Amino acid sequence: MKIISWNVNGIRACHKKGLVDFVNKENPDIFCVQETKAHIDQVETEARQLHRNYAYWSSGVRKGYSGVATFVNEEPKNVAHGMGIDAYDREGRIVITDHGQFDLYNIYFPNGGSGDERHNFKQQFLKDLNQHLKEKLKAGREIVVVGDYNVAHQAMDVYDPIRLSKVSGFFPEERAWFSSFLELGFIDTFRYFHPNAANRYSWWSYRELARENNRGWRIDYISVSKGLEKYLTSADILDQVEGSDHCPVVAELSFP
Repeated sequence: MKIISWNVNGIRACHKKGLVDFVNKENPDIFCVQETKAHIDQVETEARQLHRNYAYWSSGVRKGYSGVATFVNEEPKNVAHGMGIDAYDREGRIVITDHGQFDLYNIYFPNGGSGDERHNFKQQFLKDLNQHLKEKLKAGREIVVVGDYNVAHQAMDVYDPIRLSKVSGFFPEERAWFSSFLELGFIDTFRYFHPNAANRYSWWSYRELARENNRGWRIDYISVSKGLEKYLTSADILDQVEGSDHCPVVAELSFP
């Protein structure tokens, strides 16, 4: 099973840059996008399902902002749009799909960089998400969490860890949250297969030729609960793929 996640930074713009060709070439079983910046009725017909059999969108009340969508070939057993907390669900941040062996959380985590209000909103989101996931794991569910986490975990996950330690997304408390998330029982699949890989990023600012100079951050992840570890076969960052200021990330699992 191939899972790909990509913050497309506007699905309509990414569609014009070859999104469908990318999906057709990679042919993922599950394709998750974040920051759609659109409601489904605002996009080209082809982009509503991306040649997958089923599509599940969660869009923000505010148009042109946030939003996630999950595209799958096999119909999930259940679908939830959000985790039942209105402040987050109004922003279209989560789609949860039940695939039998696991629940998949497609999440666009908040960005806390615009000031104290959004910083505090993000910190509460991280806390509430961990509590939610902890309860699901305790109930015996296996979980995959994909998306733009808007948090880089380790020094090797950003191009300038000393300077960026004072920037939202790499604050000490955010890095500590990421550690606590993993301690719940999650595996960062890219690090699982590439424990020492440096200079591998998934997001580059549009400013100052950041991508050309590889001044990036690794903030897009596919994480799996430990019960799925035995099924993991590969994970990578598709950092040659363009079309957004982020690039896709991929993980593959093999179920008997």
